[in-house]
Amino acid sequence: MEKTKVALADDHVLLRNGLAGLVTNLGYSVLFECSNGKELVNKLQKDALPDIILMDINMPEMDGYEATLWMKNNYPLVHVLALSMYDDENAIIRMLKNGAKGYIMKDADPTELKLAIDNVITRGVHYSELVTGKLLHSIYQLDEKNNSTKQMLNLSDREISFLKLVSTEMTYKEIADSMYLSPRTIDGYRDALFEKLNIKNRVGLVLFAIKNGIVQVN
Repeated sequence: MEKTKVALADDHVLLRNGLAGLVTNLGYSVLFECSNGKELVNKLQKDALPDIILMDINMPEMDGYEATLWMKNNYPLVHVLALSMYDDENAIIRMLKNGAKGYIMKDADPTELKLAIDNVITRGVHYSELVTGKLLHSIYQLDEKNNSTKQMLNLSDREISFLKLVSTEMTYKEIADSMYLSPRTIDGYRDALFEKLNIKNRVGLVLFAIKNGIVQVN
């Protein structure tokens, strides 16, 4: 029986190397390793695709959210299992929304990692106590007026891209040019987000983006 082929995407080299060794010891084949989503995209070969990608979330150039969504749109049959140092509710929901088939902590026991990989390969999904607990909590809280999980779920990919650019020093006109949109359309995005998120200014948008992991503060 052919071994399950695994690809690793994580910018922490020591952690990734250790994970590669663990994955091999668990009886899987490590197809390749990479440091970010952009490198992952470049290493993929149509005739030699991995069965599953262990995807870190916080990576430079192209993070786990973007890379997972890209995989969903381009190689939907390749499974993604999210890896994280944090059990953040919004990160879990956003990764699952973007196409991840499960979410596991980096400090998980090796037996839990094996269970997660096997579940994703055989069942197409892995629901851990962490994920189900966080999702249930979110569902129970969805009726709260300013619940950030509900707000995140209502954001489009374009709005998330806009929030990333708003968190830079670019002017609204520069953001419009970068997104190939008219300044009037960008004003529309901004005003819609003000209303959706109950925010009054650009600083509020930036704070929302940081709080919900859309942008990272170095």
